[in-house]
Amino acid sequence: MTPPHPRRRPQRRSETPRGPQQTTALQLIRDALPPAPASRTVAPAPRPADDGVPPELLALVTYHCRHINAYLARAQHMQALHGDSMEQWQRLVLYALTDALAHNHLLVGTLAAHLQRQDLDADLLRRYLQSPDLDRYITREAVQHLDGLTDAVPEEAAEPVWTAVGRRIARDGG
Repeated sequence: MTPPHPRRRPQRRSETPRGPQQTTALQLIRDALPPAPASRTVAPAPRPADDGVPPELLALVTYHCRHINAYLARAQHMQALHGDSMEQWQRLVLYALTDALAHNHLLVGTLAAHLQRQDLDADLLRRYLQSPDLDRYITREAVQHLDGLTDAVPEEAAEPVWTAVGRRIARDGG
């Protein structure tokens, strides 16, 4: 008669680092990011205290996550389309991944600029960004994007692209 439960097998160990090892390794990558060119500090302009998340920030996250996910899916799909050509695959995968990275960087920078504008403590913002340097994220483009989301008047004569995109996100809800 065989027992109802097979003998326990020894637990397999994954070779992929997880937990504290991976967290530490990700922090090293974040720490290596260079400061952004033309980084900005946003002057405080807090809104009245409210517990709710502003709808334009929710729309911002929705908008950029949709684009990031589309670019990541495109990168994954390149295997099926160009798995037989290393030259085509590497070019198209890197295009898709760097586009996803640019959207992610703009999203993080815009949210960080918003928090900075809300006069969030700089040390707390650094902790949220997991970075000792806010200049890695809050770029001129991120501030322009935030200005569009909050319907601010741009400093430039012609409205910058990211300001216009921010206005559209706030108007359409993402």
